[in-house]
Amino acid sequence: MAAETLSEQMLRENAAVFEAMVNHRFVRDIEQDRLDARVFERYLVYEGAFVETAISIFAYAAAKAETMSQKRWLIGVLDALANQQIAYFERTFAARDIDPSTYALDPPEVRAFRTGMLDIARLGDFLDILAAMFAAEWMYWTWSKRAAATAISDSLLKEWVAMHADEAFAAQALWLKAQLDEAGHVLSASERSRLSLVFGEVQRLEIAFHDAPYGRND
Repeated sequence: MAAETLSEQMLRENAAVFEAMVNHRFVRDIEQDRLDARVFERYLVYEGAFVETAISIFAYAAAKAETMSQKRWLIGVLDALANQQIAYFERTFAARDIDPSTYALDPPEVRAFRTGMLDIARLGDFLDILAAMFAAEWMYWTWSKRAAATAISDSLLKEWVAMHADEAFAAQALWLKAQLDEAGHVLSASERSRLSLVFGEVQRLEIAFHDAPYGRND
């Protein structure tokens, strides 16, 4: 029987919170084509601001990476974030006449997600960053693959889901998984458990982040 990989351990030990996130109300509303436009637009503002934070997170990863191969891959990730995802938000804000400055960008759940993820990158080591971003990206890829197969009438929402279900995003999630699994072969049980805890904490932060766009009245 093959030994359990680190990513398998993470997913097993955090199965409940992972399932809670990939079946979040936000995800179910997308799959049922009933996501309120106001909720989507708040989400866009919050997520657009976080993508800028993700650039900083992956920059920390590139700086802390151990090999040139890892650095090259991460530079590619940074390019995609800056020139594809940020461009999506710029286009979408213009198309929907959204002015992010008119939104409260700092609800507690959004602030906790941003600062929590940035602290992992700033204070942790390379594997901590990989664990955090694997948690976020594996989660997004999981539910987006499912949602992409449903009828989504909002073309900009459909584009956002498709972006997280396509081959490029899949390759990124799978790269993070492969890096963790390779490192997991030589890590101690305590180190593996610590990284699994990072995975679970990110899922909890994500759940609260995806609650935030609903506000109190939606």
